[in-house]
Amino acid sequence: MTGDLSPADVTYLRTAIDLARRSRRRGNHPFGALLVDAADVVVAEAENTVVSEHDVTGHAETNLVRIASRRFDRAYLRSCTLYTSTEPCAMCSGAIYWSGISRVIYGLSQAGLLTFTGSHEDNPTMSLPCRDVFAHGQGSIKVVGPALEDEARSVHDGFWN
Repeated sequence: MTGDLSPADVTYLRTAIDLARRSRRRGNHPFGALLVDAADVVVAEAENTVVSEHDVTGHAETNLVRIASRRFDRAYLRSCTLYTSTEPCAMCSGAIYWSGISRVIYGLSQAGLLTFTGSHEDNPTMSLPCRDVFAHGQGSIKVVGPALEDEARSVHDGFWN
């Protein structure tokens, strides 16, 4: 699906994957996300903090939405793209929806993640694509992904077993 991505999109998605690597090195789950505005400026980034913060809601995307919604109003967020190493889960999709962010680009799909996590107690992956969550809302969120899935998958190698 990289044909749907601009060169800048590829760069930002790779940055999200690098954030996931950094998260893993810090002892957290391997997920990362960043927010880019309409002028192609990275305005926020976040890692997963589930382990380090002892917070099951500390997913990278939810952390990013918390940061962004404190800094920016919904009108500004509507012009932003959220890049994430892995497809947002249902919780993170809800946070993205409520923030007003209008575009999401992700690497590894939820289905792809499930092949790694299985029934791992630290990540009981849901079979609920973010597109399905967004489709039940009143807004319109453009979703691109999976993309660069092999690169995004590599961050999870050996982590969940």
